[in-house]
Amino acid sequence: MTTTIDPFQLYGTHETETSPARLTAGKLAADFKDGNLRSICYDGSEVLRAVSYLVRDRDWGTYAPRIDDLRIDQRESGFSVSFIARCAGPFDTELAIDVKIAAEEGEALTFEAVALSATGFETNRCGFCILHPIVGVAGMPVSVEHVDGRSEDTHFPDLIEPWQPFKDMRAITHSVSPHVTAECRMEGDTFEMEDQRNWSDASYKTYVRPLALPWPYHIPAGEPVRQRIILTLGDMRRSTRTPASAQRPVTLSLGDKSGTMPAIGLVITPEEAEATLLARDRLHEIAPQELLFHFDPGAGHGIDALKSFAAIAAGHTGRSTLEIALPCRLPPLAEAQQIATLMQDAGLKPDALVLSPSVDRQSTPPGSKWPECPPLEEVYAAGRAAFAGMRLGGGMLSYFTELNRKRVPADSLAFITHCTNPIVHAADDLSVMQTLEALPFITRSVRAIYGDKPYRIGPSTIPMRQNPYGSRTMDNPYGGRIAMANTDPRHNARFGNAFALGYAARTLDAGLECLTLSAFTGAFGLIAGNNEPSAPGTPRPLLAAVSTLSRLAGGTWQECLTSDPTAVLAFITGTPRASRQLHLVNITPYAQEIDLGAFRLTKHPGNRRFTLTAYATACVDLTG
Repeated sequence: MTTTIDPFQLYGTHETETSPARLTAGKLAADFKDGNLRSICYDGSEVLRAVSYLVRDRDWGTYAPRIDDLRIDQRESGFSVSFIARCAGPFDTELAIDVKIAAEEGEALTFEAVALSATGFETNRCGFCILHPIVGVAGMPVSVEHVDGRSEDTHFPDLIEPWQPFKDMRAITHSVSPHVTAECRMEGDTFEMEDQRNWSDASYKTYVRPLALPWPYHIPAGEPVRQRIILTLGDMRRSTRTPASAQRPVTLSLGDKSGTMPAIGLVITPEEAEATLLARDRLHEIAPQELLFHFDPGAGHGIDALKSFAAIAAGHTGRSTLEIALPCRLPPLAEAQQIATLMQDAGLKPDALVLSPSVDRQSTPPGSKWPECPPLEEVYAAGRAAFAGMRLGGGMLSYFTELNRKRVPADSLAFITHCTNPIVHAADDLSVMQTLEALPFITRSVRAIYGDKPYRIGPSTIPMRQNPYGSRTMDNPYGGRIAMANTDPRHNARFGNAFALGYAARTLDAGLECLTLSAFTGAFGLIAGNNEPSAPGTPRPLLAAVSTLSRLAGGTWQECLTSDPTAVLAFITGTPRASRQLHLVNITPYAQEIDLGAFRLTKHPGNRRFTLTAYATACVDLTG
C-alpha cells in the first residue's frame, strides 16, 4: 500500500512523482513513465531495469521533454503507446521525437523513435539507453552480437570495469532465469556498454553513439534520426503465467559476516566555517569521530580558512583531516610547502591529510585526452616532504569512477579515499535508492585493487558538490528532482535519512576506516546553515542517522539478511554477551511489514511482526 504521510516530510517538497502506468502483454510487464519504460519484467523476474530515449546537453544534463499527443492502449493481449517528446534547447533550438512502443503476448517488445529538428540541435547524446540489472547478473554469461555480425560469448563484468566492457554492439542476450532468455537488439546506430556501477548506478548501461566520437555534436536541421529497440523473450517452459502473489512480510535472518563499525566524518568547507562555530554545541552532541576540512586554493581558500578550521578543531574531541585540491600550477613540492607554511601560521595541525591534484576532479571519458597533471608519485612525494610525520592519504576528491580510471600508487599512502553521488545520471526516487545496490560492488572493486589498505568513503551526499562530467553542477532553485544538482530537497527529508542509513548498511563489510555522509551545516549538512530558507541550526532528519552511526562507531556489527533487500536493509550491533540492537531502514515509499524470524525483542518479546512506514528507520533492542 502507498503511504499517506505528507510528501514534504518524505521528500522535502510537495511535488510528488507521477505514478507509472503498468503495461502488460502476457507474462511481460513494464512501467511506463515520462516517456520511458522501467522495471521490465517477465513472469515476475526483472529483465531490464529500463529502456529510455535520452537527450543530453553539452554538460551531460538530461533534458526533461514535454510529452504531447500521448496515447496508451492497454488491451487484454498487449499494449501500444505513442507520443511526441519535445526538447527546447538554447538559442531557440528544438527537437521533436516521435515515439511508438508496442508489445503483444508471445511476441517481441518494440520501442522505436524518430528524432527531427527544424532548427538543428546540439547534444552530447541523443538516443536509446538500455539498463540491465546488476544483482544476479554481475559475472553471469552473456552473448554479444557486434555490428559486423560477429558473436562473442562472454560474461557481464563482476568487478567494475573502468572502461566499456562491450563495444560496437548490435544485440545482447542474457539469461533471465534457468528457462528464460532475453535478447535486446539495437538498430539505427552503433551501441556500446559502460559499467554504470562506476557512478553507483545499479545497472549496466548500453547506450547509443560511442564516446570516442566527438561531443557535443549537432543534429542537422531536417534530417531524421531513426532508432529501434527490439526485446525478444525466449521461454522454454511454454507454461501459463505465474499468478501474482500477495505482498509478504519482509523476514529477517542472521548472516555470517561481522566487523567493526566505521568512524563517522562530517565535511566542513570554508564557506560553512562560521556557521559551524556558531553551532559548536550541536557538533559536540553529534560527536563525529572525524572532521574533514576542505581546502581548495584554486577557489580562493587561504589562511583565513585554515584559521577557521583550527578554531573548529580546537573544540573538537575527535580527529581531523585536511583534504587539499592541489592546483599544480607550480611544482607540487613548492605548492605543498606554501600550504604547510600557511597551516603552521594558522595553527592548524590535522591528524591526517588527503592530497589530490585539482584537475583530477574532472573526469576523462574514453577517447578524451588526459589533462596536464604532474605524476601522482611526484605529488605524493611532495606531500610526504612538506607534511612530514602526518598520515598522508590519496585517491580522488571526486568519485569512484575517477579512482577506477586513474589508479593511484598506493604503496606510500596511509589510506585510500573517494566519494560517490547518486544523481549523476538520474534523479528519480527509485533510481537514487537503487544506487545503494551498487555500493558493495564498488567497495569490493576497491579492495580488489588496493587490498587491505585503510579505506575511507565520502563525503557522499544526494546533492552533488562537484561535477566531474561538465562545467558545473546544476542549480535547483525550485527544489526539483534534478540530476547533477547542487541542492536536493530529499536531503532535507526522511528520504535522506533513510538513504544515509541504507548507505552505511551496504558498506559495512568493506571494513571502512571512516564514512562521511554529510556536511555539518549548509545545503549538504545535518542542520541548516546561513543563507538557507530554514533558520540557521534547524536540524534535518538526516541528523538522526548520522548521530546513531557516530554513537555506534568502533563497536561490533553483525550481518542481518532480509528477504527483500530492495525494500528493507538491516544490521545488528553489539554482542550476544552485551546488549544487541537491530537497526532497520525502509528504502521504499510503501509501508513494509517486518517478520522478526528467530529474533526476540527485549521489550514485548512475543511480538513477531511490526510495520515500518515509508522511508522509516528503527532501532530495537534484542534479547540474547
